[in-house]
Amino acid sequence: MVGMHMSREAANAPVTGKVVLVTGASSGIGEAIAARSAGAGHQVVAGARRTDRLRALAERTEEATAASGGGIHPVRLDVTDRDDVAAFVETARDRFGRVDVLVNNAGVMPLSRLDSLLVDEWDRMIDVNVRGLLHGIAAALPRFTAQGGGHFVTIASIGAHQVVPTSAVYSGTKYAAWAITEGLRQETDPSIRVTTISPGVVTSELADSITDPGAAEAMHTYRRNAIAPEAIAEAVSYALDQPDDVDVNEIVVRPARQR
Repeated sequence: MVGMHMSREAANAPVTGKVVLVTGASSGIGEAIAARSAGAGHQVVAGARRTDRLRALAERTEEATAASGGGIHPVRLDVTDRDDVAAFVETARDRFGRVDVLVNNAGVMPLSRLDSLLVDEWDRMIDVNVRGLLHGIAAALPRFTAQGGGHFVTIASIGAHQVVPTSAVYSGTKYAAWAITEGLRQETDPSIRVTTISPGVVTSELADSITDPGAAEAMHTYRRNAIAPEAIAEAVSYALDQPDDVDVNEIVVRPARQR
């Protein structure tokens, strides 16, 4: 079960900005999105399993976000647990009275060739990248519908648009994330905005989970032209900042050298 950690002052303070929930917020793109959103004056409910990293992020950004009225509120979250994700959304709603944005960012990327038969790693990618996304939608969609609006943001990947050797399963999960999010956009009321953001090569911990030696070596070369996760956070910020009648459906952000 999730648990929200915030001071008494934060709990009693009036809500400023939007209430933005970010999964996988303990590092990389998720961490950058949380920091950027809080700096823009939003109340960010940051979810991840590594709560020590979340607390460090909240402390590190506290002074910078205080001036804007925003803040980061750490929550332990495992996106593969449906009940955990439901509690994540409801805890935020109970605390702040509403949920405005859900950024489905949590993801893993243990690349390997199919003939390596790393089936446990395939299962992990499906659990986090696909089921985790669906758990977020299942938890937030009824809330958005009841309150008459909300914004889903899915962090997909350039892998949702292309397949290379070693990326078959990972790209499959990101194609699925793209398709699920596009279907969500078509099925929901226009008051609910839906955005897919597909990063190219970004500096993050994703590649650290690669156990296949060949894939790890290829990724080392591939990541020489990586861009900072803050570039993706800026793309998210752009989508969130549009007027309610403007729905930014898809953004691809990659290094200029990634052709």
